[in-house]
Amino acid sequence: MLFDELQELIKSIEPDINTIQSFWKGSSLEDTYNQLHARTTQEDFWKDPDQIKILKALQHLKEQREQYRYINQTFHDLHELIELFKDDEQELAKIRSDIFSLKKTVTSFKVSLLLGSPEDSSNCFLSINSGAGGTESQDWASMLLRMYLRFCERNGLGVDILDYQSGEAAGIKSATLFIKGKNAYGLLKAEIGIHRLVRISPFDSNKRRHTSFAAVMAIPESPEIEITIDPKDLRIDTYRAGGAGGQHVNKTDSAVRITHLPTNIVVQCQSERSQIQNRETAMKMLKAKLLQKQREEEEAKLASIERKKIEWGSQIRSYVLHPYKMVKDHRTDIESPQPDLVLDGDIMEFIEGWLLTTAKTAS
Repeated sequence: MLFDELQELIKSIEPDINTIQSFWKGSSLEDTYNQLHARTTQEDFWKDPDQIKILKALQHLKEQREQYRYINQTFHDLHELIELFKDDEQELAKIRSDIFSLKKTVTSFKVSLLLGSPEDSSNCFLSINSGAGGTESQDWASMLLRMYLRFCERNGLGVDILDYQSGEAAGIKSATLFIKGKNAYGLLKAEIGIHRLVRISPFDSNKRRHTSFAAVMAIPESPEIEITIDPKDLRIDTYRAGGAGGQHVNKTDSAVRITHLPTNIVVQCQSERSQIQNRETAMKMLKAKLLQKQREEEEAKLASIERKKIEWGSQIRSYVLHPYKMVKDHRTDIESPQPDLVLDGDIMEFIEGWLLTTAKTAS
């Protein structure tokens, strides 16, 4: 019945409505709106040197406030209309289109609230590095690589594998991805940190339980990076591209590794067959990393993930496959009893939970 279908549809929107309400109530947006509105009603406001800036900020908040109220009221009204016309198929058909329209509005508004930083809309570089532990951690790093590839596929994000360093026996030592699409960095910045895996090792003949670690870092791409690099500060090495093997692996030294000597930052790229193209991409990565380092220093972010050890005590999320099944984010306490789904790229709940938590903290 159409009535049952509409009830399920409206129910599917409820989690996003709850996220929006939780964010709004935990933020200072309403107070900021009232403060700015009060300033604009003062008699001498026309003398304020920040008049244009204040009016612009007030208009933006006003639009957000109206959208927030519209969403809540419409959600409430549609609930009542479904019940009111549950025996009228013609009216229910009209309501169906209204629900789809609301769903689209809610999704867009939720993203605009949670991803408010200028760099959130940027493409990004995502790197995965295995921790200590040899084959175990390298295999875990390859599982994370697959998880992010599946996440990008699920969410319409494009991926280029810029660098891929195979493990000695299995898995990967490291990989660097260039992820492009709407809010790529805004979403994947939630994954920055140490990821911990607990499982019965497939490489241990005694079937003992092992704990493995891998580190994930995301850096936004800055199309117009205003940063100057002295060529004397660079050491550029070339090497033969590696990968999974086969006929498509380059047979020439086309891969490029660039070391920035003053900071000891190292970037490498082997995704293109041309050494020149790999060098250009590597330089873009280096500039993005230097800019990120600059920002972190300015903001005194001394707890940068690159300064943390990939070990106990610093993990952001644990993936337990034995003796029970559970994925837990230690920053938000969000849990999933289905690690198979999570490792297949179903991580949006963790990302949104972290974005919601950090937004509340910032406000």
